[in-house]
Amino acid sequence: MNKLTRTLLLSAGVALASTGAARGADIVIGVPNWVSVNGTAHILKVVLEDNLGLEVELQNATNPIVFEAMDKGSMHVHPEVWLPNQANLHRTFVEEKGTVVMNPHGVKSFQGMCMEAGMAEKHDINSISDLTDPDKAKILDTDGDGRGDVWIGGTGWASTNVEKIRAKSYGYDQTLQLMEMDETLALAKVDAAIKQGKPIVFYCYTPHHMWALYELQALEEPPYDASKWNVIQPTDDPEWLAKSSAPVAWDFAYLHIHYAKALETDYPEAASILGKVNLSTDQVSAMTYELTVKKTDPAEYARRWADENAAQVEEWLK
Repeated sequence: MNKLTRTLLLSAGVALASTGAARGADIVIGVPNWVSVNGTAHILKVVLEDNLGLEVELQNATNPIVFEAMDKGSMHVHPEVWLPNQANLHRTFVEEKGTVVMNPHGVKSFQGMCMEAGMAEKHDINSISDLTDPDKAKILDTDGDGRGDVWIGGTGWASTNVEKIRAKSYGYDQTLQLMEMDETLALAKVDAAIKQGKPIVFYCYTPHHMWALYELQALEEPPYDASKWNVIQPTDDPEWLAKSSAPVAWDFAYLHIHYAKALETDYPEAASILGKVNLSTDQVSAMTYELTVKKTDPAEYARRWADENAAQVEEWLK
């Protein structure tokens, strides 16, 4: 039993217990806590149920729990694995254990720290190094405690751990309070600040609806350098933060569906579809806009999406 499996054993027990109500479903899709993964999960549910007559259940869970559950058989699909963010989970369950399969079609993603362009120009905050300037950092105080704040991502996101590493590596963990909170709450705070003309810096990524709502500016950083990107996740080492360093920009990430290899035997047609699903960055961005800005119900959106993109779905069925 490797270190990651031992670390997640208790969490797996929680996953097994929490999915008790879904045991009757043919396929259980794990849904972590961000918008696009929820939208994709609902689309997969519609496609699998409509075309194969299967019963598909959606189950909320964190990334590690979904992977462990796919390995054990209590869940079967993760709709949106970010690589390299979840590289440790991919390595353990896809490359080493071979119990999980990756769909080869990835949605390209950018990650970094952003600011509304007008505010960035007004306050001369254009690069990551500016966040280490105490005077500029104070400008980013959002709660009145005298210290600047920056949202680095949601609790439980692998990217949030990486942003902690990057903040330590650049040094702005000494000048700014690193905030972890649910994305919906964080973006409501971002939205309010931008509308009020107040400066705010936050973790940003594509595909995402915020790029359509505002003119965002990614803070400048040294380019990605693999030799300087030493990122360890908490599931791999309890001293992960102290041992990690990443004083450079993110490399481009790719979002991939992952599914339990057991589906190839139990539901081979479902496995075939999951291996062929191919979404574009624009499609995922439009999805997040619909669900977040227009407040469209995910199930309703997925039904409409499948109808409007019938030809694309048909390609997945071949």
